[in-house]
Amino acid sequence: MTHFLRLPKRAALLTLALLAGTIASSFAQLGIGRPAGRQIVDGIIAKIDNQIVLRSDLEAIYAQEVARAEGKPLPPNLKCRILQSLALNKLLLAKAETDSVVVEDAQVKNELDRRMNYFAQQIGSEKKLEEYYNKPIKQLKEELRPQVREQLTQQKMQDQIAGKVTVTPREVRQYFSRIPKDSLPYYSTEVEVGQIIKYAKVNSSAKQAAQTQLNDLRARILAGESFEELAKQYSQDPGSGAQGGYLGFFGRKELVPEYEAAALRLEPGQLSPVVESQFGFHLIQLIERKGDKYSTRHILLKPATGATDANESAKELVKLRRRILSDSTTFAKAAKDNSDDKQTGANGGLLQNREDGSTYLPLDKLDPAIFFTIDTMKVGNVTPPMPYRTDDGKDAVRIIWLKSNTPPHQANFKDDYQKLAAAALAEKKNKALDEWFSQNRGSVYIEVDPQYADCKLLDVTN
Repeated sequence: MTHFLRLPKRAALLTLALLAGTIASSFAQLGIGRPAGRQIVDGIIAKIDNQIVLRSDLEAIYAQEVARAEGKPLPPNLKCRILQSLALNKLLLAKAETDSVVVEDAQVKNELDRRMNYFAQQIGSEKKLEEYYNKPIKQLKEELRPQVREQLTQQKMQDQIAGKVTVTPREVRQYFSRIPKDSLPYYSTEVEVGQIIKYAKVNSSAKQAAQTQLNDLRARILAGESFEELAKQYSQDPGSGAQGGYLGFFGRKELVPEYEAAALRLEPGQLSPVVESQFGFHLIQLIERKGDKYSTRHILLKPATGATDANESAKELVKLRRRILSDSTTFAKAAKDNSDDKQTGANGGLLQNREDGSTYLPLDKLDPAIFFTIDTMKVGNVTPPMPYRTDDGKDAVRIIWLKSNTPPHQANFKDDYQKLAAAALAEKKNKALDEWFSQNRGSVYIEVDPQYADCKLLDVTN
């Protein structure tokens, strides 16, 4: 049976290469999951203008799909489907080049940082990741940088093509009415979970200690010591510290306001006073300006937090929880107004399903810490404050709310409107992408290895 709530064919192909590339191909490039002693014979199997598809690109994603199938039959012509999706993505890159679509360095850096944090969490720590590959984090990032830039460029092109597409409730109902009853998917238990996070407060003595240390370092630099060597020794920015504090070039509004304002007041070679931002305290040196861009190096110190500091944040959450339980405010409003996690806070505290963007989370895919927390909770309950460590390593506390618990069921319009709307939107965006491909596939040069000639690259009817 075909599940209509799955992404349409073209969107599924694009997602396969983009999202699989985000984790699977990144792991594959770093060597994760590749059988020891087995080497893939590489070579170019397709060219789309000046963009190329390597055999290893196809084989890496194919291997991930085989592993994901866990012995179940694979879709027919899977390698052709993967190659089609890769070729379509290369068309996006080719057109991005001619249309001057550019992804900023800051966005690439943020995505690299996010992925390295993810990899480090999977393997245990940054140190273990470096030991496993016998490479420093800096080198791993540099090896991933071209791939990440390509993926972000592809996504930006897709957003330009179909990013403004929306669906109305009427269109969602029409979409649902087209689904044959025997094709309606069956959903396992799903929950909606909210959280309000408060970071551990930094006490004034810890702040003062960081400021004093940076002022001492500033004096040493002015007395002739090397900024770069002191940055390598003292900076707590893992990305730039090993590079002597060098951040590279950024445009206006690409760095936090406090940092940018201080940097742009400097002359090349000049040192800033100590600057505070959401990341901690900085000592900044302007290197040079090029038009609207500027390059700097910095030393970052993060004031230490302790149990006492976390207790202060917990006291705030105790008061907030009391207001929620007494109905003097809603969890959603409390999260929006008070949570230090701006992403979930803007969503009323609710966690999002990364696969479809909804707030419904399959029980078997929950983070274990949340799963065991809500396992015995009743719908509507809010936990007392609990210790928590954020993805970027910050000490925090949080309260968790179980908004809903939906038992296993077959899809229906009332309970699954969010999923239906997401699927209907994907179908509509898919049509917009198909139209774009039809209009642009003839504008590029295509060459395919004879072994894959039957795959009909860039054929939207295939």
